Parts: sequence; structure tokens; C-alpha cells
Amino acid sequence: MSNIQNIYDNEIFFEGYKQLRNNKNNYNTLQEQPAIRGLLPDMKGKTVLDLGCGFGENCVDFINKGAVRVVGIDISEKMLTIAKGENACQNIEYIRLDMNDINTIDEKFDIVYSSLAFHYIKSFSNLLGNISDLLKDNGLLIYSQEHPLTTAPIEGANWTRNENGEPLHYNLSNYMDSGERSVKWFVDGVIKYHRPFSEIVNMLIKAGFMIERMIEPLPDEKALQLIPRMKKDIHKPNFLIISAIKMLPPQQRG
Repeated sequence: MSNIQNIYDNEIFFEGYKQLRNNKNNYNTLQEQPAIRGLLPDMKGKTVLDLGCGFGENCVDFINKGAVRVVGIDISEKMLTIAKGENACQNIEYIRLDMNDINTIDEKFDIVYSSLAFHYIKSFSNLLGNISDLLKDNGLLIYSQEHPLTTAPIEGANWTRNENGEPLHYNLSNYMDSGERSVKWFVDGVIKYHRPFSEIVNMLIKAGFMIERMIEPLPDEKALQLIPRMKKDIHKPNFLIISAIKMLPPQQRG
């Protein structure tokens, strides 16, 4: 395995993350998941590779929607233990693997899916090249990541607030400064990687993908009722979600 940070097997981090996800009224459930699932095609008969599958809920959802085979990979042993215990299925295979090493998978898929994992990857171009190799022609990449406005500030996301603690505006800095960020999330020293929009889009194009949809989800009325502080997301969305099609190489296109 390569040297990607395996923060999810840190005991303190994992317990904090598990507690966050056990609360059903969270940002993932109310914003990211409805938006990314809305990009899924008809799953009947599809084969799917889930990169950073976590607890495996999405893998089960794909099977329930008609997928015939799902491979879920994750670097975290703790995550996969829960996935294999709570979301096991005959047509799902869970593998402990670093996303940087997916070139070792000898299989082609209709869909490569990833939820909130790509911002942990140092070389986005290498990842996209490997994903392209694993997709069938005209296969679909669907993924979400932390929004570039979130990952940009060197010291982490922060807001200017009034005397009552209410957010007035988001403080953006270092937006065009691509690269590593070390932030605190449950523990100090969580490593993520920032890329501005132009870098993300141009890397997808260079890797042979055609962007089909791009979504920056906002909370709906139900989400705002459950978590009123989400109203500040109109200033700075939390997630970027992209659906892209693997195009044939130029010499093979009609």
C-alpha cells in the first residue's frame, strides 16, 4: 500500500466520525446523499466500484436498485469491519485497498462511484487515469468531494460572525494555492488536498471524461428545519458533486 493517511483507523477519529454518522440528521444525509443519488442511472444489471465505501450502505443501495455486482474498497479496517458485519450481501465484495492502488484491480465496471473521499488523494490525475482504465467505454464516474471553497483556506474553513455568533460571511483565502492542507477534524493533523475548480475540470477533461452534471447542493426546507444553521450554506456550499462519462479516445470516436 502507498502512504495515504489512514485517519479513519485512528480510534479517536473513528469514534467521533461514527457518532456523527449515527445521528441521521447530518450534512451527509440531508445534503450530499440526496444530491449524489439523484445522479445515479438505472442500476439494473450494472457493475459498480465504490471507492472509499465506508460502512457499505451505498453498496447495499446499489444492489437494491438492481446492480448485479458491487466491489467496495476502503483503506480503513474499522470501516470494513462494520461494512462486512452490517451490510454484507452475496453480490458485494469488500476489499481493503488504498485508492492509490486501484490499478491492481483486474476488472471493468459500468460505474465508478465515490462519496467524499477524493479530497484525501494527493494525485488526482493518477486517480482519474486509474479510474478510466477500470471503466468500460462510456462508463460513468460519479463522485462527491468537499467543496473547493471549503478546502481552500490553509487554516481551515472559517467565518466572520456578528456579536451574537451568527455568520456574516465566509472567509476565503489561498483559493488558487493547490496542495496539501492539514486541518483539525476530531483530531489534529487530518491531511486533505485542495484543488480549485479549473484544476478539477481540466484534469477530468485531460483524463478523457466529459462532464455530464455538476451540483453544489443546498439544503431544502426539511433540512433547514432540522438544522437551521444550514442557511449559511447559501454563502458557501459544502459539497461538489460531479457526474462524468468516460469518452472513447479521439482516434476511436465516430
